Amino acid sequence: MIDEKKVLDALREVYDPEIGMDIVTLGLIYDVQINGNDVHVKMTLTTPRCPLAQPLRGEAEERLKKIEGIGNVKVELVWDPPWTPEMMSEEGRKKFGIKG
Repeated sequence: MIDEKKVLDALREVYDPEIGMDIVTLGLIYDVQINGNDVHVKMTLTTPRCPLAQPLRGEAEERLKKIEGIGNVKVELVWDPPWTPEMMSEEGRKKFGIKG
């Protein structure tokens, strides 16, 4: 059975190489929808002009496809709402010294 924990655990293996933090901790994952064994993830990036947009999206898809029993996988890049540092997890904010 595919669940959100498995999806997020797989996505925690995808790192933004410029920042050195995984995309879940960075707060780049906006939504995870699971329909049976199919997964649709909405993610963003720290900036719409990120030169790593397609490589990061592609790596996220590849990590998800390694989940046992996974069906169709779609990772969609979205820009609304725009990402801000406050979207990082508490762990991520602590790493960068951001309060809140």
